[in-house]
Amino acid sequence: MKTMRDAFGESLIELAAKRDDFVVLDADVAGGTGTNVFRDAFPERFIQCAIAEQNMMSVAAGLSTTGVIPIVTCYGVFASMRAVEQARNSIAYPQFNVKIAASHLGLDVGPDGPTHQAIEDIAIFRAIPNFTVISPADPGELKAAMPVILDYRGPVYIRTGRSPVPDIFGGSLKFEIGKGRIIQEGTDITIIAVGVMVHRAIQAAQIMEGEGISCRVVNMSTIKPIDKDLIVDSAIKTGAIITAEDHNILGGLGGTIAEVLVENYPVPMLRVGIKDIFAESGEPLDLARKYHLMPMDIADAVRYLHKLKEMKR
Repeated sequence: MKTMRDAFGESLIELAAKRDDFVVLDADVAGGTGTNVFRDAFPERFIQCAIAEQNMMSVAAGLSTTGVIPIVTCYGVFASMRAVEQARNSIAYPQFNVKIAASHLGLDVGPDGPTHQAIEDIAIFRAIPNFTVISPADPGELKAAMPVILDYRGPVYIRTGRSPVPDIFGGSLKFEIGKGRIIQEGTDITIIAVGVMVHRAIQAAQIMEGEGISCRVVNMSTIKPIDKDLIVDSAIKTGAIITAEDHNILGGLGGTIAEVLVENYPVPMLRVGIKDIFAESGEPLDLARKYHLMPMDIADAVRYLHKLKEMKR
């Protein structure tokens, strides 16, 4: 297994060898975001902004007007809160071609604690006009997404990650902004997951298969623009949806899916995620167990929703 931040650093090096149209900006956390390898390989394309995330966003905005693509890197909590005014007014409002890559997300941050656990970043960035919001499921998808993001013109917020993640897709992978991916077909329940929760959703579906419940599993790596067609198709074909995210259940993936369903095809739905509370310090897996983000927790939601469906028949 490989961490998403390591894959991000490797991707930057691979892309830099092929194209000279981007630079990387850092807020003195290159070791934490995986950009230290890029700094060492391409020092002339690495800009150290120090612990000044607000200034870094403004520098990136200015650089983008010269034709270069700035990739801003820092922790998710600082990108989405400390520097959100600059991201909104200096990048999103003029639609500048800046990419923000954030690590240290949700409970995956672990021992750094609640001050560093970005559990609101999806909600914040998806509410800002002109921003595209992406959260890959594994290192391979992150690498597939990076050249697409660089080719896309406009502000993008992409989540990376700190802990090792299993290889879900394997081999070559085509990434398309605004499109979800069906990982596994099913007929009874749809589980729509994002980021680190995707591999847990797959495990949950395997658990339920042993109990005779068939789950469609969807990787919704683009949260904005959301794949409405796939969501509605899943609602029609399975009649119930569960969302799974390492993020507050308010305003994130679950909120996005709920908006689509209520306006297009309402069906029973449950949200698995951080239940609008601050967590604590601890190892990522221990925190995932305590705050009910494990495969068995998704499986429990499937059982409950399946029982609800059966009662309504």
